[in-house]
Amino acid sequence: MQQKPISFIVLGAITMLLFLSSVFTVKEGQNALLLRLGQLTVDSSTGQAVVLGPGLHFKWPVINQVRVFDTRMQTLDIKSSRIVTREKKDVMVDYYVKWRIQDLAAYFKTTGGNAFQADTLLEQQFNTILRAQFGKRNISDLVSGERDDVMAILRERGTENAKSLGIKIVDVRVKGIDLPSNASMSVYKRMRADMQKIANRHRADGQAEAEATRAAADAKVTVILATARSNANVIKAKGQAEAAQIYTDAYRQSPDFFAFYRSLRAYENTFNNKQDILVLSPQSQFFNYFNSFNNTQEKH
Repeated sequence: MQQKPISFIVLGAITMLLFLSSVFTVKEGQNALLLRLGQLTVDSSTGQAVVLGPGLHFKWPVINQVRVFDTRMQTLDIKSSRIVTREKKDVMVDYYVKWRIQDLAAYFKTTGGNAFQADTLLEQQFNTILRAQFGKRNISDLVSGERDDVMAILRERGTENAKSLGIKIVDVRVKGIDLPSNASMSVYKRMRADMQKIANRHRADGQAEAEATRAAADAKVTVILATARSNANVIKAKGQAEAAQIYTDAYRQSPDFFAFYRSLRAYENTFNNKQDILVLSPQSQFFNYFNSFNNTQEKH
């Protein structure tokens, strides 16, 4: 009678152990692969490896094994990778790669599910691309204007290469491009001299263009003034000719009155200042109308 409760307890314990070894949980942000004797379990309907998402799952004890992987964003930070440029100068490149698992089965087959192995393979691929791109460019190109182009090529080609690892590249950024301490000063001096040459050339071009603009403006002003003076002289001559014609026509209508009017204008212009002295004969033609007036006074 006492052996039956013991057997039930043992049986219950074995059942509990089997149940616990058959149940497992995949957390949020993780995926799992179900292995059978170390090999991937394949779904017979789709022919694809069985990938388990977050939640509670069951497996056969001993026969099945479970490998859980973190499918969240991962960061590969590469520091001071030595790369040679087109001018045979060594530079130290710091960059990072943001990646995550896209194809869990391919990732397991190529890396064995080892994150360190995945980082190593990615670093090798990106260093190869970096060497190819830096080998086509000078240091000044990489520092000044083509850094974004290099990052775009890294992202594009790195994405293609990483597909074979079951990895998706989210972003690639070059953090810094530094020179070895013994080469920094000479490179900076050469870059400064190159920039100075460019600045001097732009300054000379600007001065030449300014001189040409001034010369063109002066020539245009000279032409405009000469044309204006010529037009003014023509208009003035026409006006004088018209005025002379008007005076002539008026003189022909009444020659005596016109002569009298001209004498009055001459008297007005001559005697407008009391301090003026004229030394003329009283019988001069200038006093013709004065003498005529006196003769008329005497007759009356």
